[in-house]
Amino acid sequence: MELLLTFAILLFGGVLLSGLAHRTILSTAVLFLLAGFLLGDGVTGVLDFQPDDQIVVGLAEFALFSVLYTDGMRLGAADLRAAWRLPGRALILGMPLTFGITALLAHFVAGLPWTESMLVGAVLAPTDPVFASAIVGRPEVPGRLRSLLNVESGLNDGLALPVVLVLLSVLARDEIAYTQLATELALGVALGFVVPAVAVLLIRSRLTSSTPLYASLGGLSIGLMVLAAAELTHANLFLAAFTAGITIATFAPKVEHSFSEFGELVTELLKLAAILVFGALISPAFLGEIPLSGYVFALLALLLARPVAIGLALLRSGLPGPERAAAAWFGPKGFASVVYGLLVLEAGIPLADEMFHLVALAIVASILAHSSTDVPIAHAFARAEARRSPAGPDQQPTGVPADEVPPDGQRH
Repeated sequence: MELLLTFAILLFGGVLLSGLAHRTILSTAVLFLLAGFLLGDGVTGVLDFQPDDQIVVGLAEFALFSVLYTDGMRLGAADLRAAWRLPGRALILGMPLTFGITALLAHFVAGLPWTESMLVGAVLAPTDPVFASAIVGRPEVPGRLRSLLNVESGLNDGLALPVVLVLLSVLARDEIAYTQLATELALGVALGFVVPAVAVLLIRSRLTSSTPLYASLGGLSIGLMVLAAAELTHANLFLAAFTAGITIATFAPKVEHSFSEFGELVTELLKLAAILVFGALISPAFLGEIPLSGYVFALLALLLARPVAIGLALLRSGLPGPERAAAAWFGPKGFASVVYGLLVLEAGIPLADEMFHLVALAIVASILAHSSTDVPIAHAFARAEARRSPAGPDQQPTGVPADEVPPDGQRH
């Protein structure tokens, strides 16, 4: 009950400060992270969690599932076909480069052996624009930039997981089941398509009908079915979530529209609860166990790995410089990295604790940096658009090809 009361009080505080946070660098994500830190076992002891507690892992997974599910609903198949080129560059070129640069930093700066360094690189390579909601959720931000971050973050979580599991198996000296990994990925995509597709057919049936109240619960019920089916079949949870969102946006825009506001609220609640619990794990003693080289690693991982990788991947892409810089900067290490970091810790492999400390520090740095800069950067895009178009920011940005802007780009 302590967690529930603490969360309720902080949530009310977030409500009171939300207007200010919408206009300034003040971030509710940072508020919940710092509150978790101060209320954790290492400071006041109000909240006492361990990394292997089920509530820690469960909240992180549910939050990431919800984020990817609602993000997927912002994109349909037509949107992906129209704006695949830029996310494809980020995934095919940018993600491996981010992985490689982070692994090099982990080896030469943090001093980890090569295999452990590659594991840290794989854990931190996925991007989740969870803590940069002002970028992916504001209409004044160019549509193709939002599309790039949404599509990339939806797919790279699942793509990074096999690498994480293979490296864990290598370090644990277990037999690597490549077929099983491929099956989990394929099954995640299949469930993400089949379950919503069947649900949409039933919704459209002349034999069924729903009131407006229950219609708004359609998206929630489909998401829960996908979640449960993925857990029961050991399918890739995150690919299933993102695929399900895209399927609904493609074949049932009315379901997406009725669920949109409610889904965003559920996602925000899960996100803030997960941040609070994660913050409670980061005690002063935890931070004190990290050597100076670990802090240098986290700083370089934040300022060097993703910016350099995406900067190179998007060269000659036609994306304007400010948008390219924003895409390179916003690659927060969010719930996927939290979940994968916990997998490393639970595996009981040598140096697992050292690797988790590095991952956690990089995530904290990302939350503080990215969630405090998304609003100013979104405002900068709005001012630039206002200068280009006297009619206001609702107009399509100058120089953006029509086929690069998602049709729903002005709705969120």
